[in-house]
Amino acid sequence: MIVGTAGHVDHGKTALIHSLTGISTDRLSEEQARGLTIEAGYAYPELSDDFELGFIDVPGHEKFIHNMLSGVAGIDTMLLVVAADDGVMPQTREHMQILRLLGIDRGVVALTKCDLVEPSRILEVHEEIQALLAGSPLEGSQIFEVSSRTGEGIAALKDELWQRARASDAEVAQGNFRMAVDRAFTKTGSGLVVTGTVVAGEISVGDSVRLFPSNHDARVRGLRRQGRVAEHARQGDRLALNLAGPGIDREMVQRGDWVVAQALPTPSLTRVDIALELLDDAPPLSHWSGVHLHLGASHVTGRIALLEGQQLLPGQRMLAQMILESPLHACLGDRVIVRDHGAQHTIGGAIVLDGTPPRRGQRSKARLQWLESCRQAVMGSSAGMSLDEPLRMALRLRSDGPDVYGLARNFNRTPASLAREFEALGAWVISAGQEMRAFSPEALESLRVRILEVVTENHEREPAMLGTERERLRRQVMPGLPSALFRQIVQPLMTTGMLKQHGPFLSLPEHQAALSDEEEVLWQQIQPHLAATPFDPPRVRDLVGLTNIGEARVRQVLTSAARLGRVYHVRRDHFFLAQCVFDMADMIQQLETAQGAAHVASFRDRLGIGRKLAVMILEFFDRIGYTRRVRDDHVVRRADMWH
Repeated sequence: MIVGTAGHVDHGKTALIHSLTGISTDRLSEEQARGLTIEAGYAYPELSDDFELGFIDVPGHEKFIHNMLSGVAGIDTMLLVVAADDGVMPQTREHMQILRLLGIDRGVVALTKCDLVEPSRILEVHEEIQALLAGSPLEGSQIFEVSSRTGEGIAALKDELWQRARASDAEVAQGNFRMAVDRAFTKTGSGLVVTGTVVAGEISVGDSVRLFPSNHDARVRGLRRQGRVAEHARQGDRLALNLAGPGIDREMVQRGDWVVAQALPTPSLTRVDIALELLDDAPPLSHWSGVHLHLGASHVTGRIALLEGQQLLPGQRMLAQMILESPLHACLGDRVIVRDHGAQHTIGGAIVLDGTPPRRGQRSKARLQWLESCRQAVMGSSAGMSLDEPLRMALRLRSDGPDVYGLARNFNRTPASLAREFEALGAWVISAGQEMRAFSPEALESLRVRILEVVTENHEREPAMLGTERERLRRQVMPGLPSALFRQIVQPLMTTGMLKQHGPFLSLPEHQAALSDEEEVLWQQIQPHLAATPFDPPRVRDLVGLTNIGEARVRQVLTSAARLGRVYHVRRDHFFLAQCVFDMADMIQQLETAQGAAHVASFRDRLGIGRKLAVMILEFFDRIGYTRRVRDDHVVRRADMWH
């Protein structure tokens, strides 16, 4: 159990931690000289092996509120400290607000410096505290009257905290490992050490991790959990990681950075959808207001774009979007503290819902409903977050199938684990490379019906065509779906005989396209000349001389043959037989396998043709999307194009 202090400056938080643990959390010489906590401090008392307990002592002065925020980001129990002589003060209230916004709903109340005041004053402060706690999860809590100077009440408070630690259950470790870094330093003989609280997942000595935002990879050489040497740590633990790896040093890690599992993609997020709450005593917040944002130990500036109105009133909640001036790492459920533009006052808090919002339709009804389902998943996550409803809604709202990789990053899951969650809901998941989509049975059936409708419409509009090229069909039906995934959706239609394939063309089984009788006679005269030198076939004007057929008729027959997939129109006067095009496509793949790409010279030599013609053919493959040019080379983009 990690306990964090909360309270006004000079209310005795550090002295209280010392009385409870025998450990001074003021590690800086300036803190010791001024008697003022500046940075968060840590204390881990010696305990038996059956439970663990740690303390985080945060600064109470308003000047150091950003340090306080980095300290409390990982606590699960608050120790609210109020001095009997001062009573409830401004930072007492602000700290309480911050802890509530962070979702911390467990705590203990300590009334300090009781030896300095009369009993009547203690009763007055009791009433102030009770009023402060009214309506909060701590309402009705016992107030422990203590004195760090005399030791009064310390034993009772310590017994309460120790009992809570024994009774606390370890957090359910969900998702990939994530740790918010609040300190980084170099230790002689060990190298880089970073400290923080494990926000999600688990970690062990020897694991590989990634640093954000530097994106350097490192290995966990050693770790300390709650101040003790350990081999393993999990969500909720206070942790020190000794990291090693090529080029890993102190300069590449700062407070506010993150250490995450290598399996978790860490894009630089600059727009994040949130559920925003404004405090009761905050001024109204207008659309596009400038704010300071704190997540974990990160502190960034940005603006708030309201998604459900132009102004958010005190005490209200609204879906919104953070537009950040510097990148942030965030996942669903992360808590954000929002401070005003001058960083003087805490005005509200937010829950991260989506780190990769769409460019369009951000305020659509369907989009807002999905964000609300994400918020509900977070709010009901005391026993582990269930993503069932957000996933169901994503299946309903995305006719082209929700992007499993994108959702996995936002939900801090692996794509494979999220795919299993989709499948448990009855969805069909398809993948190819780094693309993965999920479809509900209803969406899949609707999509296949639409495919057959479009093929039918194309037959009616172009009866002389052999069919519709698969890539063209994809653009007509679902342009946002990657080609490799679209092929998997179409394949069952071919397997069941609902579609027929002719090379890259798809048609209905009953569709018949053919040359006219006259064109067929002419084609039989033209085809042998194309087949005689397939990689360097005669051009149109050459065919005119070879066949004694007029140029207009030759072009008409070749154009009709191209519609039927018998030839491909590579350039204005160049038509190649389909089988020749397929063979050349295979050669390009073979060259890429052998030498990494198809070079003009090697392609020319394989075909035994001139350089000019080789360039023309490779440009044709680039143009139709089979290959793409990379400087002077050509690499395959769609290996399945002809199959």
